[in-house]
Amino acid sequence: MATLDALKLALRQKHDAMTAPSSPKQPLSDAQYSAGFDTLLRSSGWTTYQDFIIPQLSQLLGPLFDSRAHISVLEIGPGPQTVLAHLPTHQQDKITQYTAFEPNQLFASRLKLSLCTPADNDNDNDNDNPSSPLPSLTRPPTIHPTNIPPNPTITPPSQKKQTFDLILLCHSMYGMHPKRPILQHALHHLHTTHTHDTLALVVVVHRGTALPLDSGTALLPHHTAVSLTGAIRVPADDDGALDRLAPFIAGFVAPDAAVRGAWRGVCRALGRRGGKGGAELVFAEPNVMVAFSRYAGTALSELSRGVVELGVAAGGVVVVVKNREARRHCPAAVVRPGGVREVQECVWWARRNGVGLTVVGGGHGGQCLWPGVVAVDMGAFDRASVVAAAEGAGAGTGTGALVVAGAGCKTGDIIRTAMAAGLTVPLGARPSVGAGLWLQGGIGHLARLHGLACDAVVGAVVVSVESGQLLCVGCVPSQHRPAGAVECRNDDDLLWAIRGGGTNFGIVVSVTFKAYAAPTYLVRNWFAPLGDRLESQAKLNEFDKSVARQLPRNCSADAYLYADNNCLHLGVTIFESTTANGSETPMPTRVSEILGQPASSEVVDSVGVFDSEMYMSGLHGGHGGGKTSSFKRCLFLKDIGQARIADALMQAVEARPTPLCYLHLLHGGGAVNDVPADDTAFGCRDWDFACVITGVWPRDQDGTEAAAAAVRWVYRIAGQLLPLSSGAYGADLGPDPRDAALAAKAFGPNLARLARLKHDLDPRRMLAYACPLPRAPMEPKLIILVTGESGAGKDYCADVWASEFTDNNFTARVVSIGDTTRREYAAATGADLGRLLEDRVYKEQHRPALTSFFHDQQQQRPRLPQEHFLKAVYSAAGADVLLITGMKDEAPVAAFAHLVPDSRLIEVRVEASPETRLHRRRLPDTHTATIITSNTTNPLPAPPTFTFPNNAPTPLASYTFATISLLPLLHPSLTHLTTLARPIPDFPTPGITFRHVLNIAQAPYGLALCSRLLQQHVQSHVQQTQQTPQTQQAPQIACVVSVEAGGWVFASALAAGTGVPLVLVRAAGRLPAPVVGGVGKGVSHISGVGRGVGAGDTGVEGKEGDGIEMGVGAVPGGDGRVVVVDDVLATGRTLCAVLRLLGEAGVDPQRLGVVVVAEFPTHRGRELLRRAGFGGVDVRSLLVFGGV
Repeated sequence: MATLDALKLALRQKHDAMTAPSSPKQPLSDAQYSAGFDTLLRSSGWTTYQDFIIPQLSQLLGPLFDSRAHISVLEIGPGPQTVLAHLPTHQQDKITQYTAFEPNQLFASRLKLSLCTPADNDNDNDNDNPSSPLPSLTRPPTIHPTNIPPNPTITPPSQKKQTFDLILLCHSMYGMHPKRPILQHALHHLHTTHTHDTLALVVVVHRGTALPLDSGTALLPHHTAVSLTGAIRVPADDDGALDRLAPFIAGFVAPDAAVRGAWRGVCRALGRRGGKGGAELVFAEPNVMVAFSRYAGTALSELSRGVVELGVAAGGVVVVVKNREARRHCPAAVVRPGGVREVQECVWWARRNGVGLTVVGGGHGGQCLWPGVVAVDMGAFDRASVVAAAEGAGAGTGTGALVVAGAGCKTGDIIRTAMAAGLTVPLGARPSVGAGLWLQGGIGHLARLHGLACDAVVGAVVVSVESGQLLCVGCVPSQHRPAGAVECRNDDDLLWAIRGGGTNFGIVVSVTFKAYAAPTYLVRNWFAPLGDRLESQAKLNEFDKSVARQLPRNCSADAYLYADNNCLHLGVTIFESTTANGSETPMPTRVSEILGQPASSEVVDSVGVFDSEMYMSGLHGGHGGGKTSSFKRCLFLKDIGQARIADALMQAVEARPTPLCYLHLLHGGGAVNDVPADDTAFGCRDWDFACVITGVWPRDQDGTEAAAAAVRWVYRIAGQLLPLSSGAYGADLGPDPRDAALAAKAFGPNLARLARLKHDLDPRRMLAYACPLPRAPMEPKLIILVTGESGAGKDYCADVWASEFTDNNFTARVVSIGDTTRREYAAATGADLGRLLEDRVYKEQHRPALTSFFHDQQQQRPRLPQEHFLKAVYSAAGADVLLITGMKDEAPVAAFAHLVPDSRLIEVRVEASPETRLHRRRLPDTHTATIITSNTTNPLPAPPTFTFPNNAPTPLASYTFATISLLPLLHPSLTHLTTLARPIPDFPTPGITFRHVLNIAQAPYGLALCSRLLQQHVQSHVQQTQQTPQTQQAPQIACVVSVEAGGWVFASALAAGTGVPLVLVRAAGRLPAPVVGGVGKGVSHISGVGRGVGAGDTGVEGKEGDGIEMGVGAVPGGDGRVVVVDDVLATGRTLCAVLRLLGEAGVDPQRLGVVVVAEFPTHRGRELLRRAGFGGVDVRSLLVFGGV
């Protein structure tokens, strides 16, 4: 299918061949250009905007728009309507200034009408637009009905240079020459006050797979996105449509009728016939979106001055990769680090310049090279080593021998090294694949016996793309730990993530594998012709049920569905592995009946097995004679003989666009299925076969319609099989929009957790070209732990509160954390799961056994409560509110908040009288055991966030409680306050993103809003802790206490607003005598980071920093509440010191409460307070953040 670029070239060549060389080319009039543009949009061109430009632009601009209250835009050549009008409303609302250069007078007029409200126009009657799509403009848009000057100066020399947050060129660079100077001048008009995470951008959208720039200084893109799916459809027999489209594409008018007729002929000759009866001409319309920041012109020169070797000069790629698709991409540069320090230099460089990276390992991934992106070639890390069993055990694995492989190793290299020691590793089936495959799955001939390649990973050395640190993750033998490597603070999470999703979370330098005894393989091949559809389905069903399912684990049966001489065939290869000198494994009894006698049989070792693959040795003459190119996508299937699936497979082969296309069915089950779906990031475990849809074409047809047709076939078949599958294989997937639907099913139940870890470990999306993960964390905004005694009505209340959230346009979900235990218990004991979940009497009968089962499991899995909590959270991906019932842990907010640092976690304790609870349960009062309890020994009660007395027989009180206490937690005012605490990257040290909480006080009305919300929280605290009867006077707030210096800002406003005294806590020696002191405060978290005190240093006693003191008698006596106010709760050291000081002053702990503006649960401040003896102090926070 010809592209629009190919059509443009052909039209121009036809014109030149039919006219005199000196004939001038007549430019299009505004009317002709407008007619051609409208024809293009009507001819499916708008689909490109809907499917690619608008969603990609919105995603690209997200960090920039989120970081700014006001956005200024310059758009060059917007056409009759700005594409910004189609951004999400919350992004449109941020745009306060808009300037455009539009040379087409008709377009300029239409653009102005579309943007201006009636009040902005001189003649209201001429404007039928009641509201602007950019409603927040602070002044009327400035529309210049001219081209942008070749040497553009947006403002006159006498005025200050005008700068913008966004400069947008959407399909508007076609008539601009030279392009590079225009882009460079545009870069000079970008705001320079943004951080590296929120850089002002020049964004260019261009038809084609790359943005053609004139020679000169290289410009490094901030981000690149490519869409190959766009297509233009024009009525084949409509001369008028072709006469409007052809000059628009060619760029000039053909006044001669003969040329116009010839142009119509060119369109009909190049367009692929489509639509009903071939009534349409279809042209490919690939598009590229390229974003540049102000560093575009200097970043590559900075990189070349570093310690790494640049492998690209003037766009000429010198690295050779296996993937033919990747070879067509032109990266900005390929760097070849020679050591780990140089990998770190690449990461630090990318962070400074706000750009992404790709990583080249084995070179099989289609995205290992990407247009305009710097690639890191790990070829220098090509050493594999065997670590003997004793050394491996010493490293803490207990699994015997290990194999350590550098990220530049190929599978064949590792197998050869391991074989020399009599060992092997269960890697993939091809010798040339690299780390990208091992870390994202790795389906090989030993998968049924030993599991996937990622299951054998026990450790890794990784360069963090968040900080550039060199991390040791999991078990890495000491002799393979590079100098300067540190233990990863979230070791379990990162090791879990790289075992199945590893190319998304850091640059892996080496991998440590479990090793197994090297086997010998007996390889047997069968080739069976297939008959009609019914016979073929029956044959596939027999193969599945009577051959594949009957094989022992040391055998795997791969199948191939292909066509030869227009006849469908089933090819089967059975790999039998053995490490003993025994006889052959008996084959299932019906193998000969179903498949006949094997066509070939041979015994090979772990290297020879690579060449025994059927598609290498027998299919289509040995993979088309080895002179082919291919494109693949893979899905996981069960019951391949089932009618719908078998029929879909047969139809796929029948619809192949080239004779060489085929389906490869890799045998699964066995050890692959033994691993629970959430034990590694590779969550797709429930499958019998991995169906590799393989489009193949002769290599000399690369880049032709034959290749494009094969790729389209692969995606079409993948789309048809996806609803029938149990997931997709992520190793092949990348940023191509066609991969999005597959990527959504690539990780099974683990997608939400991976999205969370991507957010934490790669917050800048530096590795944006791997298998795509959701950009935003998918955890709920609010998580409510509904606790209480059995029979208190927890489930009932949770359902009522969820319905109230739903009625207020929030999505809410209720999950019982005990259901996970019940499911595991039923699987282990044979109990009726349905009755355990639904039948209260049956559940109560099993409660003692359930409790015992849970405790036994917790002995084996110490993190079981955390696992169950996270399962509940991930099961509610996409919900605004999650209510979890059945949790009985002591201080659950302190125990679990750090696991969901971007969610607000609260506890609501439901209480009811003993009589009410007994009546509701309708059971003897002896059944009081709980399912889930933690092993804590802390005797101090931890107050819940709220207590709800649930004795009323009607739900009215529950609804009222939700309205008064729960819904305000999602009030827009809190969202606005969150935006005022803006993020500051790389402060106080690189790799740290600091939330500037004090900026709230610097924003207009910020301190007033914060003070009002603090007053509401304080009042809620007083009501919550008040236990006196309603007829008595509730104790009031006695005073507000705060320690210098950040807390004083907010505490002063709160004290002034409530009219109570402010008690100042100061560093020792700053207050006149008499004072209460002698308590060491330690260093605050942010100060500690700046001074090298680790985040993990959560000791209760402050060992650094000054002591603190306050005046004697500063806190009034009586029973009034003493509210401690601070700006931040992170590690909890400061608050712990203040609470100890109040204890020294004789303040009853029952009077104390804490309110903070911002909490950072990652640092587990609540847990420190609990361990220090302050678990009974009520702690509340306005805002919750996941960073520092």
